[in-house]
Amino acid sequence: MKKIMIIGTGLGPDTITAAGWKALDEAEVWFGSERLLELFKSAVKQEKITLPFYTKDRIIQKIDQSNAQQFAVLVSGDPGFYSAAHELYPALSKLQDCSVAIIPGISTASAFFARLGLPWQDACLFSAHGRDITGLVSLVRRNRRVFCITGGNTKDISAVLEDAGFSSLEVYVGENLGLEHERVSLTNVKKLSSLCLSSLSVLVFENKHPDDRIRFGIEDEAFSRLEGIPMTKAAVRAVALAKLELRSEDTCYDIGAGTGSVSVEMALAAHKGQVFAIEKNPEALPLIHKNRKQFNLGNVMVIGGEAPGALAKIPNPDAVFIGGSKGNIQEIIQWVTKKNPEVRMVITAITIETVQRVLSYLPVELIQVAVARSKKAGSQHLLIAQNPVFIMSVQGGR
Repeated sequence: MKKIMIIGTGLGPDTITAAGWKALDEAEVWFGSERLLELFKSAVKQEKITLPFYTKDRIIQKIDQSNAQQFAVLVSGDPGFYSAAHELYPALSKLQDCSVAIIPGISTASAFFARLGLPWQDACLFSAHGRDITGLVSLVRRNRRVFCITGGNTKDISAVLEDAGFSSLEVYVGENLGLEHERVSLTNVKKLSSLCLSSLSVLVFENKHPDDRIRFGIEDEAFSRLEGIPMTKAAVRAVALAKLELRSEDTCYDIGAGTGSVSVEMALAAHKGQVFAIEKNPEALPLIHKNRKQFNLGNVMVIGGEAPGALAKIPNPDAVFIGGSKGNIQEIIQWVTKKNPEVRMVITAITIETVQRVLSYLPVELIQVAVARSKKAGSQHLLIAQNPVFIMSVQGGR
């Protein structure tokens, strides 16, 4: 039976484990990137067959063709941490008459936190290498420490975080860890964009005031306002968002976003998802951006345009809030339900006529919310009534 060992090589020869060295010494054939093979072959006495392959198909092909009995697949860092081993292990395990095992190594996260003298049991881990980086904003907002693998894209990372209001956030930078030109430094998000960093860089973001709250009914005063641009009030927001039952990875629409207050609360709840704030009034668009940044949100995409036309090129929704329809309520509902027949939807209205139009072609749960807020008058307190609001909800496939 052929024996295949997937070996985590840590940060290089100085950090590989004794078990890793033993497996390398016993293996007749080594697979890995040219950089790793060159780094390790001079450190063993016995001559090895080294093949610069690291994709599963090429490795499987060569193992099938080889008469050798012991193989080593070198992967950088630790095989369990954003490693090629994620695909290699299940693929190699399907080979007949072969046994596959993994030897762990020292990850870049473990090594970098050790360099910094910081614990990382509560740190959040993220890879920005070849991935959408907007999700990093939510992790940074919600966690004290976030470790990030880069892919030569530190300027993009800095831009996304700065756009979400994190300009002054501290960042530890680790370049070329374990290599000759290793460097560790401390900066902030704003300055990060101006640094010329190695493509082999990792980051740790330090947020001394993380906020992982999911907040429904945020006080109205917390939002920036402009005269003439409507805002769904706190109590109505709280009920509407409760009816939507948002999940962390939902794709959400806020149609008729106005000030963006609903978009903000959607984004806080669907922190791994996306929120599309659709608004026709061009004067409201900068205001939505301002409130998004005020709450350090990177998962709100502002769409200027009128629904339903503005919905054509955005992903299908899981949850939709309709706070303004400009008379297009029937067409909007038809578009939304065509995109996802099981969509969860909440519609608010202040006129009986709008309620009648919705009820005429859509089965909904209907409630009315009437709120009064206290106001001090001398030594007394009065209750000032707000306009009653109808809240119509559809639970989709539930």
